[in-house]
Formats: sequence, structure tokens, C-alpha cells
Amino acid sequence: MSELSIRNMHVSVEGKEILKGVDLTIGQGEIHALMGPNGTGKSTLAYSLMGHPHYEITEGEVWFKGQNVLELATDERARLGIFLAFQYPISIPGVSVANFLRTSINARRRYENTEDKGMPFPEFRKMLKERMDLLKMDHSFAGRYLNEGFSGGEKKRAEILQMAALRPEIAILDETDSGLDIDALRIVADGVNALRGPDLGVLVITHYQRILNYVKPDYVHVMLGGRIVESGGPELALHLEDQGYDWVREKYEPVTE
Repeated sequence: MSELSIRNMHVSVEGKEILKGVDLTIGQGEIHALMGPNGTGKSTLAYSLMGHPHYEITEGEVWFKGQNVLELATDERARLGIFLAFQYPISIPGVSVANFLRTSINARRRYENTEDKGMPFPEFRKMLKERMDLLKMDHSFAGRYLNEGFSGGEKKRAEILQMAALRPEIAILDETDSGLDIDALRIVADGVNALRGPDLGVLVITHYQRILNYVKPDYVHVMLGGRIVESGGPELALHLEDQGYDWVREKYEPVTE
């Protein structure tokens, strides 16, 4: 089984250090939740793992399938089996959901085997319908331009559909619950749970415990000041819901006079 191993990761933005030594290992078959107040570096971690050029890695390594992924381009990380669901997915006018997915799938297949001719269309169509049925999505969704005119909930469902079709080994969900009402949240959570299994490791990045009522994590981590300062089981998220983050700040932030 593959695992994503983050070792002493330091990240700066425009000369300011945001991540100050993150250590975290996510294995296939595990669901990890990363929680913390605004500005602690949670989204910075997500984007840095996928190679966003705005974030400068100043120290550390990230190992996956025997490779330090920090040495790979963003598309190579995706083809290797790492997936990022964005907090604010962008629209791609003129590109249908189906065409976007088929192009992405074929790019990954060719990365694994340069002789691969791509997924035949009948096979792709069958697979896509099966995945949409699994996620309880209307098949007409596949013909719409990606995220153009989509509601917030539809954009998040489109991200989960991408995850279902691409079948990554590691998925990072960056505040997937952001801006969703309770019905949309449950739909997205049901989609994640439908894909849950021994071949998929998930990092759920969130401020709130509410999504964890539906997507039950195996491990919960708290980030503060660019570091993971607390780790535990699902009970840690419940404690944060009840007590907030003040106790974490009091425990780990230095007292200044």
C-alpha cells in the first residue's frame, strides 16, 4: 500500500514563512482530518503538495511511491496518483465535464504506459455512468461545461466526480465543505464515503467539525502557526467543536508581555 509521507516541510510565500516544519503521513485506506483556525497554513499545505508556483518549499521532503514529489511538476504529481479538490473550483468554458475527465484519465494512463492508446470511448462512457450513478448524479451533468454556471454544491460534486473517475491513491480535499448548505454538504460527504476504501487515502482540510459528522476520520490533526501541534482520533474534533481553538493557542503559542 502506498503512503504520502510529509517530512519537515517548510514553505514561504513572498519571503514570509507559513509552514514551519510539517510532519504527516497519510496511508491508503485512511481518512485524516486537518483542522485549525484561519491563517494557520492548512490551504498552504494543500497547494504546496500539488506544486503551486506561488509557494516556495524552503526545506523538507514529501515521499510517495518512492519519489520525492517536490521534485516533480504539478501534472506529474497528479499522474502519480495525488488529487486536490479545490476550495474554489474554477470554470472552464467550452470544455464539458466528460471531455475534461476523459482527457485527464488518458493523460494518467499514458504517464503509466507510453504505449497506452487511451480509454476507448464506449469503456469511458460506461465507467462515467457507473461513477455518476454511484454519486447519485444525473447523467446530463457530464455534458455541461466544467463549473460554468454551477452552484457551489454542484462545483463540489464535480470535484468528487473527478476523484471518482481518476481514482487517485491520495486525495486532498481543501475545505470542500466551505459555503455549502446542509443538503449539499451531505451530498458531497456521501460521495466521499462512496469512494472510501483500502485504495484511497484522504486528507480532509476543514475549519469545522460538521463535515466530520458525515465523513468519519480515522485521525484528526490540529495545525497552529504552521505546524501540526495535536493529533488524535475522532474525539479530538468533537473536543474542538466544544472548546474551540483557544486551548490550543494557550498551550502552544508563547505568552508575550
